[in-house]
Amino acid sequence: MKQTGEIPLGQQGETLASRYLSRQGYRVILRNYRTKQGEIDIVAEEQGVLVFVEVKTRRSQQCGHPFEAVTPAKCRQISKAALQYLAETGREGQPARFDVVAISFSGENAPVVELVKNAFDLSYGV
Repeated sequence: MKQTGEIPLGQQGETLASRYLSRQGYRVILRNYRTKQGEIDIVAEEQGVLVFVEVKTRRSQQCGHPFEAVTPAKCRQISKAALQYLAETGREGQPARFDVVAISFSGENAPVVELVKNAFDLSYGV
């Protein structure tokens, strides 16, 4: 149970992911881009490529690996939000991709951060 003043797990994960991506050479542009279509956890840039990053954070693997939470429906939602971002910022012609960062906390050990570049393709389906 979350204690008063404790940072929510998802927010902790996004902060760790942002730091990790920065160390990997990404330039974080913004966090928590929200539209009616959905949310993008992190928008970043790596070597001229715009990167839309989904972050999944788990305290245990009881419900599976964090990557398993990136379902086809979630990919469609992120894709729609990414298209909105591109339109709003006039960056439709810029190369872009979707990455996923999984963060697993387990007890007293340091969190494990895993990155999958180009994790899925743009999805338009309903």
